[in-house]
Amino acid sequence: MRTEQLTAIALEKVNFDKYLLANAVGKRAEAIANGAEILLDFDTSGMKYADIALQEIAEGKMSVSLEG
Repeated sequence: MRTEQLTAIALEKVNFDKYLLANAVGKRAEAIANGAEILLDFDTSGMKYADIALQEIAEGKMSVSLEG
């Protein structure tokens, strides 16, 4: 799936808050880079960490919420 389509789906998951989505993708990508388990059910060896994080959010594999 194209990045634009994934982004549109992921934005729906965060009530169209693009700043929340960007923050969530950044934090998740950093966690993956530091060894966190990838939640996707396919080979991600050629993907960037941010793309993996975006895919996880779009597929609902992880939830995103405001803290604080």
